[in-house]
Amino acid sequence: MLSRRDERVGEPISVSRKERAGQSHHSLFLLSPDDRDGLTHVVRDLGWQAIAARRPAGVAQRYLASDALIALVDLRGGVDPLSLVNALAPAVAASGGALIILVEPERLKDVPVLMQIGATHFLAASPTPEAVEAVLAAAQVMTDRLGGGAREARLTHRIRRGDSLFWQHDRGRGLVHLSDALRRHLNIPDHALPPLALLRQVPRADRQAVVTALRTMVRSGRLASFAHGAPGRPDDRLVHHLRLSDGAVIGDVEWLSDGHDREAGARDYLTGLLTRQGAIAWIERHLDQPVTLLSIAISQFDRMNAAYGQVAGDALLGRIARRIERMVDDVTGPGPIVARVAGTEYLVGLTGEAAASERAVFLARRLMGAISRPFNAGDHLIRLTARCGIAQSRAGDDASQLMRRAGTALADAKQAGGEGIRILSSEKRSRQVDADQLETDLRLALDRGEIGIVFQPQYPVDQQRIIGVEALARWNHPKYGALGAGILFAAAERSDYMLPLSAHIHGEALRQAAAWPAALSTLRLSINVTASDIAQPDFMTALLDTIDTSGFPRARVTVEITESGLIEDVDAAAALLTALRTEGLAVAIDDFGTGYSSLAYLKSLPLDYLKIDSGLAQDIAGSARDRIIVRGVIHMAKSLGLRVIAEGVETEQQLDLLAREGCDYFQGFLRSPAIASPDLVRLIAG
Repeated sequence: MLSRRDERVGEPISVSRKERAGQSHHSLFLLSPDDRDGLTHVVRDLGWQAIAARRPAGVAQRYLASDALIALVDLRGGVDPLSLVNALAPAVAASGGALIILVEPERLKDVPVLMQIGATHFLAASPTPEAVEAVLAAAQVMTDRLGGGAREARLTHRIRRGDSLFWQHDRGRGLVHLSDALRRHLNIPDHALPPLALLRQVPRADRQAVVTALRTMVRSGRLASFAHGAPGRPDDRLVHHLRLSDGAVIGDVEWLSDGHDREAGARDYLTGLLTRQGAIAWIERHLDQPVTLLSIAISQFDRMNAAYGQVAGDALLGRIARRIERMVDDVTGPGPIVARVAGTEYLVGLTGEAAASERAVFLARRLMGAISRPFNAGDHLIRLTARCGIAQSRAGDDASQLMRRAGTALADAKQAGGEGIRILSSEKRSRQVDADQLETDLRLALDRGEIGIVFQPQYPVDQQRIIGVEALARWNHPKYGALGAGILFAAAERSDYMLPLSAHIHGEALRQAAAWPAALSTLRLSINVTASDIAQPDFMTALLDTIDTSGFPRARVTVEITESGLIEDVDAAAALLTALRTEGLAVAIDDFGTGYSSLAYLKSLPLDYLKIDSGLAQDIAGSARDRIIVRGVIHMAKSLGLRVIAEGVETEQQLDLLAREGCDYFQGFLRSPAIASPDLVRLIAG
């Protein structure tokens, strides 16, 4: 058996290995009929957290409900290897995890068969701690590649989860961030506070033990723990299990006293998310302010279950939860909650600025995109789709009423086509859009003044000042409220009304920009042109006449052409762009990364700017493969002398990574949404 006493006659772990162990924040699921405790001690000494089991019964569900992606199955001691591996292999494969088998040397001939049924790595008994550490590192690399950042998503999940007693130290800001549940248990109003302020919450008699444990852990690199009385309740004690992650201290907290599992019923055992009851409690606590709910349903999940089995289905529910949490965190930051309220239905609760209609719809679209990306399950790629209903709170609402309206909006979304998102605003009924009616309404919209312009500010990656804006169209529909450019242009294409709409948008954007005060006299204005525009023989003459009539300087205008608008005739597009540049306008290729001839465009077209599509720009914070692609696009553009603008930047992490790779400018919710002209003037003047 492998146990602590088998470690090379007690030889201490080297300093470098202790340091690496101290930096870990990984979890490992162990299944060992005869040596559970010995293996647990070994992996804990290596800095891993162990979730251990002796019997194979129910281990698949225990694995899925844990934070672990990697499992180790101990096949020594005469056990039936097939039964133990089969107990875990389907769940590990469906989770995109790794399965390590520990076999006796004389059983190495069985390894190929066990690898065929699900094992991914193996160890021969009795391995040294160095060998265990090496195979764990290899398994972790594999799961990171498969999961595209799943490790970081699970760490974020721990502190976001409504019932988790958990804290982590932000070295850069010098603050300790508390999970919501820990903050409530300790009666602390703030989500983040300085370490000394947190230490003062500990009874004076216990403070020295806290300091000693922290110093010991930082010095030795080993896991440590301390206990203390609860504030105001000295007979109730909590224990903090400490570890290091990237040099920062992290603490998992649990009660030592009985009777404190106050929120057990609020957590879904399979995903770790809040349950329906937990979500209702959260909504009730926040209804003193505007609340928006996103109700998300996974489509045709029963077919996936039938094809791949319930274990794969259960694993996918957890992986969907992680993707939703990660996207919510990227777009909104801390504050919102994510819950699993039914079998394949999830709920996102938003407050504050995130609860605004436009931001909620933006988040819903991002969530739909995240869920639609393939999931790997062993040798299979599983593709899912989702629908989303959005409901905004009204005066006098209770949690049940608001959730019922979110359910109504979701039912609308399931019955409708299109992007699969429907909203029940605080004033209106369901905004299920009738496509045929939109085509009719569009012909009246221009005369009624319903098509407005908003401006998306653009910033240098290293500065806060606005250097330009992109003009975007908004349809202020009398029934459906504000509709974005996607729905507007889709209706225009169906109704053959694209050219009048485009001419109106160009003219209105230039008219408003020409009226800007002197404080905005250096801003560039980007206007979008469509495939229908550039196909017109008199397009350039008409556009230049519109610019000159407005009085806005040609030298401050950028024409943005989407890839799809250039596909039919690259040579004609090149001649057009050359002529526009000769007339003093700058030219950008928009939404780069969404079409099929991008490299041909860069080779053939005279350009000034390349605009990276929002989905591609946001991928830079994803997996290593994603970063390589974005880096290649930026470096290729820079080598051609083009300035690079990233669209849809929503987080500081995305901005920092884009800046490092040489991106010049960015736009997105991180600094400002698209805003009306008066708001733009106030933003710059203020």
